[in-house]
Amino acid sequence: MLKRYTFWLTAAILFQFLTAVFHALSLFIRPEPANETERQLFELITTYKLNAGAGFHPTFANLVTALSSCFSFVCLLGGLTLGYMLLKHSEPKVMKGLIGINLAIFGVIFVMMIVFTFLPPIVCTGLIFINLLFAYIFVPKIESAV
Repeated sequence: MLKRYTFWLTAAILFQFLTAVFHALSLFIRPEPANETERQLFELITTYKLNAGAGFHPTFANLVTALSSCFSFVCLLGGLTLGYMLLKHSEPKVMKGLIGINLAIFGVIFVMMIVFTFLPPIVCTGLIFINLLFAYIFVPKIESAV
């Protein structure tokens, strides 16, 4: 079972979906400031408008919301694409390529999370990356008949 790529791929897909849900929940939960300094910081993040040119004046909170929602959608896209191909029993050659693309993307995301975030997103993206890596390693090799 642990040598079958479908086991690792299914685990990666589940982690992609769970990460998308966890991260999407963070869009609806607003942290409460614990002290006066945090209150001032939250006030500035939500009210100070940047001049981004061309008539755009987003707040830092707007930018964080946009980036945060995009991360949820990237996880959802990866999970849905891999899940669909797995359900359609795509040939291993195609699956290896698709897993490789996801592995590269989520590998970069994992490094970014390690450098710029905190423990929960690091763990979530790390689990996705590790499961994709094992799925990639265990995809059966098919020799061409040429």
